[in-house]
Amino acid sequence: MTLIKSISGIRGTIGGHTGDTLNPLDIVKFTSAYATFIRRTATSNKIVVGRDARISGEMVRSVVCGTLMGMGFDVIDIGLATTPTTELAVRWSGADGGIIITASHNPRQWNALKLLNNEGEFLTKADGNEVLDIAAEESFSYADVDHLGHYTKDDSFDKRHIESVLALRLVDTEAIRNAHFKVCVDSINSVGGIILPQLLDALGVEYKFLNGEPTGDFAHNPEPLEKNLGGIMGEMATGGYDLGIVVDPDVDRLAFICEDGKMFGEEYTLVSVADYVLSHTPGNTVSNLSSTRALRDVTEKHGGVYTAAAVGEVNVTTKMKAVNAVIGGEGNGGVIYPESHYGRDALVGIALFLSSLAHKKCKVSELRATFPDYSIAKNRIDLTPTTDIDAILAKVKEMFKDQKINDIDGVKIDFPDKWVHLRKSNTEPIIRVYSEAHTMEEADALGKQLMKVVYDMQ
Repeated sequence: MTLIKSISGIRGTIGGHTGDTLNPLDIVKFTSAYATFIRRTATSNKIVVGRDARISGEMVRSVVCGTLMGMGFDVIDIGLATTPTTELAVRWSGADGGIIITASHNPRQWNALKLLNNEGEFLTKADGNEVLDIAAEESFSYADVDHLGHYTKDDSFDKRHIESVLALRLVDTEAIRNAHFKVCVDSINSVGGIILPQLLDALGVEYKFLNGEPTGDFAHNPEPLEKNLGGIMGEMATGGYDLGIVVDPDVDRLAFICEDGKMFGEEYTLVSVADYVLSHTPGNTVSNLSSTRALRDVTEKHGGVYTAAAVGEVNVTTKMKAVNAVIGGEGNGGVIYPESHYGRDALVGIALFLSSLAHKKCKVSELRATFPDYSIAKNRIDLTPTTDIDAILAKVKEMFKDQKINDIDGVKIDFPDKWVHLRKSNTEPIIRVYSEAHTMEEADALGKQLMKVVYDMQ
């Protein structure tokens, strides 16, 4: 059983003992701490709550909403909703904050509380740490009977989200309609199966859904990696489709499948969308340290400046604001387009990608071939109770002291023609070891070299 408190929120497995998992008592504690933090600057006294379709979602939602009302906040419950929809709902409703109930790409036994500020953006590390400090004190002041919060259900935000995507300047609805695309979608039995049909209908795209029922009982591991996507890749290989679309349970990550059933590469979701945006809006870009160099190459081709940020959406958005980036995100398929909002949004990514494809009038595999070709090996090491992360990182830095090193988030070693990044995950009890080179064999060999260092020290 696991409970992780990080920049990505409060995340844990369901069931087990208090203090070790995401259980009702701990949900009350962290929700109360968040409400205490928000109360200091509250103006509207409203908090938005949305959730993905996880089996535990209804239980967690009930506890969260009841606790917020007990703290004196009015709750706007938007029901089954994507993470980007919930982010936008906070802004559109003038709320003081929001809680998204989702463990994103984690398996079915996990859930989480993702915490938003009044802009519908994730709390900064400093603010998140303040919430954790408040939770540790366990001294909360609840509302008396005359000042309890009110509960409102509002299911209007899916429609507003889609309308906002269609209104984006670079989303060419007419070109998409005229292209008569046929797509296959894997929405992994969650909220993508609710909102994506509406988006595709609005864009005039013909579609077939796999795992479209939002039961929360995921048909496969929900992380949109090639090893988990045999079903849709097989369906695409039968022919008759222009594009395969894959999202994670809360629809902030996006991966594409080529018309021949081969992976487009989740790292290239952001690269392809950025290339389209930059061709119309020259400017700067940002992604995290674990993302492909291809974004840097594409950015420089268009005359912009690329900047790397620490892993974590709020780190990326903070850096994007600092360098005035026109597009950014994460190599895990997360597209952040400031013209819409500062949050990863698969709906925005889909609409921009289809616009690009419609303009270029080429196959998806042909589009992929136009970008610099890198391969990323994504390995992981399960942590043990005795794993000394700091000692491991120090040893790696010493081993590669003659290379270019970035240690703002773990340790990244940049070689002239490849890189490797070693860091503790924000979302799972693991060490992530990502490495990139011009071939998968070379990338994997580099990653395995670093993994041996970790195993030798465990």
